[in-house]
Amino acid sequence: MEMDRSLVSGSMALLVMKLLEGSDMYGYQMIETLKQRSDDTFHLKAGTLYPLLHSLEEKGLVSAYEREAAAGKPRRYYHLTEEGRAALAEKEAAWNQYARAVTRVLKGGVCCGEA
Repeated sequence: MEMDRSLVSGSMALLVMKLLEGSDMYGYQMIETLKQRSDDTFHLKAGTLYPLLHSLEEKGLVSAYEREAAAGKPRRYYHLTEEGRAALAEKEAAWNQYARAVTRVLKGGVCCGEA
């Protein structure tokens, strides 16, 4: 079953920031890591990733720097800033609250004061 793109688009900044929480990464590395960690569910395209990274950079949530690659031209790495770490914690908490609420509704949830 193909993932509904509308579900993914709103959470992509959260997912990218979460990837950068562990270590600095370059674009292709993020795309591949996201694909692996999502069990091949998320297939992020460069045309989606780079505008998102630029937006996060403009907001001060990530910073970028270049590092020499083993072969070829230097790679641009992205780093989660302290402001980005704080924003990630907020986004994660909001997502977890949302996911719990959706799960409660899908499973029947608590209704009308019943436990």
